Parts: sequence; C-alpha cells; structure tokens
Amino acid sequence: MNNQAIIDQLNLLLADYQIYYQNLRGFHWNIQGKHFFELHAKFEELYTDSAEKIDEIAERILTIEGVPLHSYADYIDTANIAAKKNVHDGEKAVGAIIENLTAVLELERKIKEMAAEVNDNATEDLMSGFIDEQEKTMWMMKAWMK
Repeated sequence: MNNQAIIDQLNLLLADYQIYYQNLRGFHWNIQGKHFFELHAKFEELYTDSAEKIDEIAERILTIEGVPLHSYADYIDTANIAAKKNVHDGEKAVGAIIENLTAVLELERKIKEMAAEVNDNATEDLMSGFIDEQEKTMWMMKAWMK
C-alpha cells in the first residue's frame, strides 16, 4: 500500500465531513420545537468541531503529498453521506447525525488500519483522536434519543 491509497481514503473522509458539516449547519439554522435551545447550541458545537477536523484532514493530505478535494462538486460526487434538506425536527436531526457519524466512524477506522499497516503514525493518531471524540458524541446522541 502506498500514500495514494491513504490519500484517496482521506479525501473520501474530507468529502463526508464537508457534507456532514453542512448538514449540521442546516440543522442548526432550521431546528424548531421544544428542544430548540439545547439542540441549536449542540449543533453549533458539532459543526465548529467538524470545521476544525476538515482543516486537519486537508492538512494531513497535503503533508503526505496529496491534493485535498476543495470544491463542493467534488464533495458531492465523492461523499458517502447524503445531504439532508429542510430538517426541522430534533429527533430527525439527531437521527441523521447518528447515521452520518456511523459512516464517518467506519471510514476513520478503515483509514486508521491502513495507516497502521504502513507505519503512518501521524494519520493513525489523527484517526484515533477523531474516533475517541465521535464515539462519545454517538453515545450522547443515542442517549438523547431515548
């Protein structure tokens, strides 16, 4: 395995994150109902965190001599995550976050394994940090849904 295989997977992750980020922005802007205040703030926290992760992924791609995707057309064509539109309901938004994070976590675990195989410790560490945070977010989202 070479850097290109990891770069390709990191670009897929970058595309997924861009769609996830935009989904979170939409949830933040459009949320309604009795959970408005708590979810509006939580969605902002999540999209702010996602914006930081997007930058870290792109910088990692550059560090290993790749070119990060950088157009929305590329993100839409590449991403496994679907864009969500007009979600106003808290349970539907949180359900979509769980769905999105499930896909992201699966890809991060794959990238972590690939990086370990080629002794790319920095990519492996990056994915480990993301996985730790997102597993906690998943637990919280699932607990909220109960």
